[in-house]
Amino acid sequence: MRGADTFTESLFTMRRLDDFVPDNHPLRSVRTMVNLALKNIAPLLSGMYAADIKGGRPSIAPEKLLRAMLLQIFYSIRSERLLMEQTQYNLLFRWFIGLSMDDTVWVPTVFTKNRERLIAHDAVIELFNEVLAIANKNEWLSGEHFSVDGTLIQAWAGHKSFARKDGSDDDTGNFKNKKRSNDTHESTTDADARLYRKGKTASELRFMGHTLSDNRHGLIASAVVTTADGYAEREAAKVMIADAKQVADEKAQITLGADKGYDAAEFVEALTQMKVLPHVAQNTTNRKSAVPESIAKSDGYTISQQKRKLIEQGFGWGKFIGPIRQVMVRGLKKVDQIFVLTMAAYNLTRMRTLGKIRLQTAQ
Repeated sequence: MRGADTFTESLFTMRRLDDFVPDNHPLRSVRTMVNLALKNIAPLLSGMYAADIKGGRPSIAPEKLLRAMLLQIFYSIRSERLLMEQTQYNLLFRWFIGLSMDDTVWVPTVFTKNRERLIAHDAVIELFNEVLAIANKNEWLSGEHFSVDGTLIQAWAGHKSFARKDGSDDDTGNFKNKKRSNDTHESTTDADARLYRKGKTASELRFMGHTLSDNRHGLIASAVVTTADGYAEREAAKVMIADAKQVADEKAQITLGADKGYDAAEFVEALTQMKVLPHVAQNTTNRKSAVPESIAKSDGYTISQQKRKLIEQGFGWGKFIGPIRQVMVRGLKKVDQIFVLTMAAYNLTRMRTLGKIRLQTAQ
């Protein structure tokens, strides 16, 4: 018998929001880890706001904002406006963020107003560190063997915004066949973006993202964004490996794998002074490599060269799933926030998989 095309809606429901999310949904384990990380940075989040004794209108909980920002990355949602639209009717999104069925969804400008506060208090960086601490507690990090690499991030600015700094001879309308450089020009849209090219790519207004990955499972141990230039990769690598060495066991032998672009005498010497083994790919094209042959012939060097390719997975995920192929925010600090949060989201997806593998192995 043909069913009737009717719609009957109940005035009340006895089901909880949690009942609508399958027990085996991937976000369940991710939300557990996120909530643990947010709990650990609760004092920092509380310090971002005025004390209750001063009165005033309560703000939206920063924990919910951070969960919403992670959700936007997980589901490749291109804007906060679209995220809020989908949260209005998506029960999974409401459950993950921490909104009940009856809660009012925020307006998109909430993110804009709160982003500066999150940046000022390094909330995203602390969240990233706490996620990493969870990975360390589960023994998913070696803490000794690392890889480093950089990637180009296209800025939210076009060639026509790249004008002379002194304002003379404004050629923003017609830039073809005209010599332009970062010394004489800057973007009127995003002053922190730099005109840069690498390899066979065309010159574009870009930033440069850098990550330090742990070789055990390819989790990102550190992430930062800098302006784009030819020295940024090596300079960022020295800072990140120095930070990693500070938290490592004093007796541990730290190694750092990298591609041929890092094979420079100054960089290898800096690693040697830090007592870090430079497992850098040798560049012997019309030159002599700065990496000693005694290191290049070791078994550990071979392993590092194999493991360093895992770092590309983070970049690939961040550009295909995440928002870092071309960021939709302007300014170095905002781009850095999005990049670090994307790497935290990538770690969470990897850790969910690692946790599932461990559970299956235990059974």
